[in-house]
Amino acid sequence: MTGKQNNKRIGLALGGGVVLGAAHIGVLRALEEMDIHIDYITGTSIGAFVAALYAFGKSCDEIETIAGELEWIDTAGLALSQYGLLSNQKLGEIMRRLIGDVKFRDARIPLGMVASDVVSGERVPLTTGRVADAVMASCCIPGIFTPVTIRRKMLIDGGLLENVPIMMVREMGAGTIIAVDLFTASHSHRAPDNLVDLLLNTYYAAMRNAARPYNEFADVLITPDLSEFNLLGTDQIPAIIRTGYQSARETLTEFAAVTFRQTGNEN
Repeated sequence: MTGKQNNKRIGLALGGGVVLGAAHIGVLRALEEMDIHIDYITGTSIGAFVAALYAFGKSCDEIETIAGELEWIDTAGLALSQYGLLSNQKLGEIMRRLIGDVKFRDARIPLGMVASDVVSGERVPLTTGRVADAVMASCCIPGIFTPVTIRRKMLIDGGLLENVPIMMVREMGAGTIIAVDLFTASHSHRAPDNLVDLLLNTYYAAMRNAARPYNEFADVLITPDLSEFNLLGTDQIPAIIRTGYQSARETLTEFAAVTFRQTGNEN
């Protein structure tokens, strides 16, 4: 699925951030309203979940409904494993129920995801095989979920190495890249309520610093200020979507005349 870059082809890279990923829905809605056509879409962690739904034809309204009905705990089950507290097999089941037991080649928009190889420490691009398995791997937060094995590789959340998959969408062939980073604004330092909160706070603090150098490779970087929201509260989703939408409208309006008119935004 890799190819020669074409400056007229636009790629969208959606970053990870648990419930904060609802902001991606607002970004997608803004893109549609502004008639900006996406030729490639990539995602990491929750960004992979949203990217998969969109690439397989789910509308923004449908994705919003899915997000509003889905509790974080719905994606997890207890794991009898030394590698994690929980299994996210339920997340795979949810994906198959929503879009079918599909493969990457079936996507309406070329789709890619990022995971991390826990053994080698290398970034693993996922562009072939079963989409549900790839979403599970990209969303597999270490220490919380047990790793997902794909093609004999033990995979965990791609946020460790590329939380906003900018380089991946460029490798797929995009010449103009729109990226959504959910963590660039200063985030609130709320004391964790439980072990899962503690692990998430620790993981995303480390991931945030590792991801920043790649942002300069985006042509348009959307950075919604989500500092007032926490990582798990699903009651925040409507407000998070609005924040993502407003940030996308402001950023895309500022850059549209230069970036998209110069490229022609043609297939």
